[in-house]
Amino acid sequence: MKQCHRFSDNLSRRQMLTASGCGFGAVAFQAFAQQIAAAAGNADSVHHPAKAKRVIFLFMHGGVSQVDSFDPKPKLSEFDGQDLPFKGLDNLDVALKHRAGNGKVLDTTWKFKQHGESGAWISELWPHLAKHADDLCFIKSMHTRGTSHGQAVAMIHTGNDNLLRPSVGAWVSYGLGTENENLPAFVSITPPAGHGGTRNFGSAFLPAQHQATTLGHSASKADDATIEYLQNHGVDKSDQQRQLALLQQMNQRHYSQTKDAQVDGVIQSYEMAFRMQGVAPELIDISGESKATREQYGVDQKETAEFAHRCLLARRFSEAGVRFVQVSTRYVWDQHSNLVAGHTKNALSVDQPIAALLADLKQRGLMDDTLVVWGTEFGRTPVVQGKNGRDHNPAGFTVWLSGAGVKPGYSHGATDDFGYYAVENKVHMHDLHATILHLLGIDHERLTYRYAGRDFRLTDVYGEVVNEILS
Repeated sequence: MKQCHRFSDNLSRRQMLTASGCGFGAVAFQAFAQQIAAAAGNADSVHHPAKAKRVIFLFMHGGVSQVDSFDPKPKLSEFDGQDLPFKGLDNLDVALKHRAGNGKVLDTTWKFKQHGESGAWISELWPHLAKHADDLCFIKSMHTRGTSHGQAVAMIHTGNDNLLRPSVGAWVSYGLGTENENLPAFVSITPPAGHGGTRNFGSAFLPAQHQATTLGHSASKADDATIEYLQNHGVDKSDQQRQLALLQQMNQRHYSQTKDAQVDGVIQSYEMAFRMQGVAPELIDISGESKATREQYGVDQKETAEFAHRCLLARRFSEAGVRFVQVSTRYVWDQHSNLVAGHTKNALSVDQPIAALLADLKQRGLMDDTLVVWGTEFGRTPVVQGKNGRDHNPAGFTVWLSGAGVKPGYSHGATDDFGYYAVENKVHMHDLHATILHLLGIDHERLTYRYAGRDFRLTDVYGEVVNEILS
């Protein structure tokens, strides 16, 4: 049995501190190291001046229809009920080529109008967001890989449609660290429970501390969207410190034998969890928000309450220094039928909260260094599915960005006359990821992690920064 006073020449600083004073030295040292990291950031991963310090990613799970939201196509009205006058393109995967042209054109139900000085086209599905038209930067030529939700959800979250890879937020955490020593770099509010589950916010082969801290899951009610095991349930703080020290001592012994980065990540995760107990409960509690703020977001309205609560949490975590905050809807946008009823209900539930988030960030001066990204795994087809639905369409759809580093009131790229295929200034999901990292001061080709004998990155061997949308 090893003696706690037995030291060797090759004992690491962390091992020495763990063995000393029942492990309290290690806890104190780790807290000090986190303070330094939070203040300095990861200098090796900051490759150029950053426009954004943090990202809020709003994920609409299921596939929002671009031709019913932000990409008006008069041809849909002209050809309504007729065969689509072209077939699939050669560069599409087999599944989509099989679908292309197999159906009648379906006109949109919602009227489009131009809004703001920019004249951005936004449908009546989004009346609150339309008031912020001049703050939005649209990419209308998105395309991605995968016709199934599982593939496309994995692509937008991890940059890979079939293999286990770190999520975007995990890469940001790995590259930049946290701004607040008492909070994680990556928080996912009600993440998708299906179509990949934990892989959508996981760290994969990156050290474990870069996985998101999650609040509930996509089906969680507002009151249940909290961090599990955050409270110590009456355990005296000094007792808890001793428990942590003992646990970390065992972890450190295991790490000294294996040098496994995942073990080291677990060690840091436990230490972060201990520090979070002092600040996270207050952040999660929105009861102190003013009546005006609650009304602005729609917290107390039945239709908007759930997503309003999530957006308000996103603002609070971002303001407190979390680098990457993701907010997800439930899996509700997949309207293969009942398109009008489904999209009407879904847009009503998120439109006001999203608009309020943009206004709140601007009012607090946070938009100057916060990037908001609104996205969906793919769009919908311009042809009808069944009697009143639209099928999946990864070949052409829309995302928008707002805030730090992007051109406000700008529209980039285009789909064809029917909104089926991206044809002008095409932007792949890898390009979007490269651009997000660029705005954070990171060169996507240089942010790598060595695993299984080679260097991996978020964009794999692809991706180009979309310079045209940069301010």
